Amino acid sequence: MSDTQSQTNRSSTAVSSTEVQSPLVTELGRTTIADTVVAKIAGISAREVSGVHALGGGTARAVGALRERIPGGRTNHSQGVSVEVGERQAAVDVQLVAEYGVAIADLAQGIRRNVISAIERMTSLEVTEVNIDVQDVFLESDTESQDEESSPRSEPRVQ
Repeated sequence: MSDTQSQTNRSSTAVSSTEVQSPLVTELGRTTIADTVVAKIAGISAREVSGVHALGGGTARAVGALRERIPGGRTNHSQGVSVEVGERQAAVDVQLVAEYGVAIADLAQGIRRNVISAIERMTSLEVTEVNIDVQDVFLESDTESQDEESSPRSEPRVQ
């Protein structure tokens, strides 16, 4: 094969490979992003939306509360978030507790917008879907009644 034919073959290969390139997959190499990275980004960006009280179902929140009480324990930013990450795309599932009085449809739209924006900006992955599962609604009175139950009573309830 002549040098001209060889160069033509290489340039046609380069052209066809540029069609499938993304910022993560290039002819110079491939970048992979762990699921935990995408889940952490999604968790942080979902918590930023006003109206989100907490992420995760009841069990996940209880375990998270225990973890934070342990000296040296850290907050799990991906709590309540599960992801599937491919070479170029990601799908996200978010479980959360909404604050009472917030329009849940508007909350879900805001979370989707924030999560998609953060993941696509930081990872260059295309987010195909963000599924939101509202597990509970937080009432301020729930916290007050729990605090009263856990604090020692100075007066008897019944006289």
